[in-house]
Amino acid sequence: MRHLRAAAAVTLAMSVAAGVTGCGGGTSSAGGSNDSPKTLTYWASNQGPSIEADKKILTPELKKFEKETGIKVKLEVVPWADLLNRILAATTSGQGPDVLNIGNTWSASLQATGALLPWDDKNFEAIGGRDRFIDSAVASAGKEGEPPAAVPLYSLSYALYYNKKMFADAGITTPPATWDQLVEDGKKLSKDGKWALGAEGANLSNNIHQTFVLGRQHGADFFDAEGKADFTSEGAVAAVKQYVDFMAKDKIIAPGNAEYAQNQSLTDFAKGRTAMVLWQAAATTFAAQGMKPEDWGVAPVPVPSGAPGAGEQTNSMVAGINMAVFKNTRNIDGAKEFVKFMTSDEEQKILCRTYGSIPPVKAAQSDAAFSAPELKVLRDTLATSAAPLPQVPNESQFETAVGTAVKELFADAAAGTPVTTESVKARLDKAQQTMQQQ
Repeated sequence: MRHLRAAAAVTLAMSVAAGVTGCGGGTSSAGGSNDSPKTLTYWASNQGPSIEADKKILTPELKKFEKETGIKVKLEVVPWADLLNRILAATTSGQGPDVLNIGNTWSASLQATGALLPWDDKNFEAIGGRDRFIDSAVASAGKEGEPPAAVPLYSLSYALYYNKKMFADAGITTPPATWDQLVEDGKKLSKDGKWALGAEGANLSNNIHQTFVLGRQHGADFFDAEGKADFTSEGAVAAVKQYVDFMAKDKIIAPGNAEYAQNQSLTDFAKGRTAMVLWQAAATTFAAQGMKPEDWGVAPVPVPSGAPGAGEQTNSMVAGINMAVFKNTRNIDGAKEFVKFMTSDEEQKILCRTYGSIPPVKAAQSDAAFSAPELKVLRDTLATSAAPLPQVPNESQFETAVGTAVKELFADAAAGTPVTTESVKARLDKAQQTMQQQ
């Protein structure tokens, strides 16, 4: 997802338990109807700096679609803080849009409600085929082994951003490629009131994004093959401890970062208070805070050794936005036509270029705009070394439970309380029990 969020776990669990399938009329078994062939309602996620900016960006494209098809699209841009709860309310009330954006980490959870149109081979063929999309993006669209619940629309991954002047002043000539190098460089950079690495210690989703990747590098996924929580495995514990130890042991993250949850680490980076930050597509934020493009560099997120890749060389979660259709839409053909339009090569170039994201459509990535240094790193990471968060129905509860455990461990580190393997395991065990009780 573009905007980091706190998961609405309890509400989602209630919705999944209800097993509802409604929205917009029609019948679920028929996969919607065509009772209203000339109109569509679209809930777009807030991707730009404001709701009004999104409307300004999207309206001309929707007018283009209307001119091509005769279908008028009623647009509502929904803030991230409201989007998940709005979707869940729609699944229970039967009153909602025809087409909507969802954060890709919600895919399996919303898939479990039965409310979304499954994108089987037939439906993918209606929009040009599944093979138009990069594999990692499709893998973030629903539970493995089942037709995806959505189609990738905007994709992102993580990169390591670094301050060139701070590196030069510390005598560091290249960004770190491994975690050992990052810690070594970090100790050189953390002095005189400045720190090496920024973090959002109180942001549950960001905590999950970072520890999930470290978990993959330690051979852990936080869930077993049957989809059951496995938060206290040796690899999971080692991953969480490694991340918190950047503050607790290595002293390269400022203790105050334990309270960050509103992108303050980006401000610290832009103001020269922090030398590195792990983030998704941060260029526009840096520019808005006065940084020039030549002030910062970008590199792949480190790995334990070697080069980023699959499996234990994963260095990012698959971030981004997916586009879903409510199964009971009254304009099923128009909804699929709209998804086809929004994921066409040309629209992908226009929209992703505007929003600073990576097109999940392979052909669109050839546009020169996506070869800029920052986007090239994000693009290559997405294609070769990113993995989707666990596609399990209780993924949102996972973010809340483990994200909170990491938040509490950062608070311990900031307060000077020792963070040990035993204390990490105890927090994760509590998180697992909490999630199992929901």
